[in-house]
Amino acid sequence: MSNNDSIVNTGKAPKPVGLYPHARRVGNLLFLSGVGPRSATSKDIPGVTLDDEGNVLDYDIEAQCHSVFQNVRHILEEAGSGWEQLVDVTVFLTDIPRDFKAYNKIYAEYFADNQPCRTTVEINRLPTPIAIELKCIATIG
Repeated sequence: MSNNDSIVNTGKAPKPVGLYPHARRVGNLLFLSGVGPRSATSKDIPGVTLDDEGNVLDYDIEAQCHSVFQNVRHILEEAGSGWEQLVDVTVFLTDIPRDFKAYNKIYAEYFADNQPCRTTVEINRLPTPIAIELKCIATIG
């Protein structure tokens, strides 16, 4: 890695579920790995009710949105970037018909001043029992 390339990890965001960093700086861009709403200090997922086998019984998309946005903010700040420096956000939802309206409302609150490009897609599932994950690119330095 060159002087402008570095890997970023933080204890303020949930531990990655595989061999990848929270973020990687390349030049003046910061690429975040997929970030979900899991707690940084436990395996708890805000607003999720699981059965004994770990299957989702119910979830609160609003609680997950607030948590995932906070996790993204922590990673950006740890890397030396910030919320206002986000330039591109890809959002993965597991149930657009159920969740899009609430997610879109909360997204608008968090991004009222900074309006990065955004793509929202529905996917079948995510690696952990979460309903939302973000993939972000920000500027840095």
